[in-house]
Amino acid sequence: MKTARLKSSSHRAPSLEVATLRARLAEAEETLRAIRGGEVDAVLSASKQGPQVFTLQGDEHAYRMLIESMNEGALTLTSDKTILYANQHFANMVKCPLEQVIGNSFRRFLSVEDRTVLRPLMKRVGNSGSKMQVLLNVCDGSKIPAQISIRPLARRGFNHATIGMVVTDMTEARRTEELLRALTHRVVQVQEVERERVALELHDGITQLLCAILFYSQALKDGLSVRDGSLKEKAIKLREMAGKTAEEVERISRNLHPSVLEQLGLAAALRDTSAEFANRTGIRVKLDGVVLTARLSADAELALYRILQQALRNIEKHARANLVTVQLTKRADTILLTIQDDGMGFDPSNPPVGQKGKRGLGLLGMRERAVSAGGTLKIKSVRHAGTEIEVRIPVPRRVKAPH
Repeated sequence: MKTARLKSSSHRAPSLEVATLRARLAEAEETLRAIRGGEVDAVLSASKQGPQVFTLQGDEHAYRMLIESMNEGALTLTSDKTILYANQHFANMVKCPLEQVIGNSFRRFLSVEDRTVLRPLMKRVGNSGSKMQVLLNVCDGSKIPAQISIRPLARRGFNHATIGMVVTDMTEARRTEELLRALTHRVVQVQEVERERVALELHDGITQLLCAILFYSQALKDGLSVRDGSLKEKAIKLREMAGKTAEEVERISRNLHPSVLEQLGLAAALRDTSAEFANRTGIRVKLDGVVLTARLSADAELALYRILQQALRNIEKHARANLVTVQLTKRADTILLTIQDDGMGFDPSNPPVGQKGKRGLGLLGMRERAVSAGGTLKIKSVRHAGTEIEVRIPVPRRVKAPH
């Protein structure tokens, strides 16, 4: 078996000959080249605990060559997070020479916060592995977003290696995510402009025509005598139908562009929408803590209002609920909106389908609304045990004016 010996470093006097240093450097470089090329079956490293042997079985050389060709970083760590092996792609990712990566601690590439999260994760990593998002410290002082996947390794590969790690550079993924989010926000803005236009046309156009029909149907009814009983009865029904149609058009117009939101604020708009929903569907709505002492930003108010609208729409279509509880509260610098129903519930990973067998975009749209306002949305649901939607949107602190 070929064995490469890594000599432990020791403090030498400044007068050490340059030739000796060059010889040791050449030996180290040759050792690294042999390890990476698959020419070495074992590495013998001197330490305070005595010589430690790390073996590389010959049948694993092909795997090592495959790992070297990966487009992701690949690492093997000892139990104390020392990097025993790293492929060239990881070295390129962190912009460090490979010889400065191998033998170093993986902790040097992590922030203090990420180290704290990684420590218990590595201790309890199971056979299925674990994943986490981190910001890698690059040797040029920059940081890159990355995802690390951790799995325990079989001991027959590296005698003292316990953890295998794949590191994926998430820079492009994050950039794409930001572009998609910006596009989604732009789409939402265009939708709101179009909704306002349609609402205005409904209110100023269709509603006025329906009011004219109401006026003439009333005049027709008044002009008929008792002898025209059947015609008069039809005129009355025509007037009733026109009146209901006008109310429905007004409701649609109000939902498309809620003037109460602009004029009276979020709390009033939530109360108005909840009352309209309860009257129309017969489902009770309980409002708790819907009090705000100050207006939020227009984007935040609109996002919360649209989320409630969509949640009530989903409840009407799918939940079979008897009671909906809506809570709007302010906690520190966060607005919390909670919508809870006692309906059928569902599996959040497998949302219900619509009447045509297609999955709607309601839940996705709600989440994007929250994100566009800088917040988060969580859905908790269990079959036959109801659903809870929790929306958190940060509120910037108001800067006090100087005296």
